[in-house]
Amino acid sequence: MRMLLLAGSGEARRVADRLAEMPEVEATASIVGATRSPELLEIPTRIGGFGGAAGFAAYIRQSGTQCVLDATHPFAARITARTTKICRELSLPHAILCRPGWTPVAGDDWTFIDREQDAASLIPEGATVFLGTGPLGLASFANLTNRRIICRRIDPPGDAFPFSGGEYLVGRPPFSVEDEVALFQKLSVDWLVVKNSGGEPSRTKLDAARNLGIKVALLNRPPLPEATILTSVGAALVWLEQQR
Repeated sequence: MRMLLLAGSGEARRVADRLAEMPEVEATASIVGATRSPELLEIPTRIGGFGGAAGFAAYIRQSGTQCVLDATHPFAARITARTTKICRELSLPHAILCRPGWTPVAGDDWTFIDREQDAASLIPEGATVFLGTGPLGLASFANLTNRRIICRRIDPPGDAFPFSGGEYLVGRPPFSVEDEVALFQKLSVDWLVVKNSGGEPSRTKLDAARNLGIKVALLNRPPLPEATILTSVGAALVWLEQQR
């Protein structure tokens, strides 16, 4: 079986590790390359986009791909929607691997928001805001005026912060709860803004916020298209086995 794994999540890496042990599956992974030096997977990997919808459809046809597993980031809405549409048009078996989102526990002080711009209605002026959302879409927070904004990113920035009052902090995960607590204390963080990405490794910043009594604005996920939705690596591997 020849399959395409659209990577970008920790679950995609775990699926790739298993696929590398399956000689009967000819698997290729695709990474868009949001970071300058993405970590390669254990199966043949292409880095970079397909050149839009037409390019993706052409790749599917030319490569002889027989099924597609979308294990991109839960907020990669454009890629997920495009993949679903094209696989449906080509009558190609397709599933989305999307881990469950986070839910609050005792001691969490979370407010869920639908748009980045909504954070300004929650966060008072003069607050120090830690953006754990990454640099993509950063301009959507431009209405957070009269606050100190700190945005963590993996790669050193090539451009200036897109609006006044903001600064970048470079760091590569994983970060322990202890690391995050120390960082938030050092920066005197009042508010944490994150996407509801889910997953244990990146939850540490939320655990740190709870330990310090920091308020959190949590961005709701974009809705998933109508498709086969898998919520675990195990379920994804079962689905792949069913396609053989």
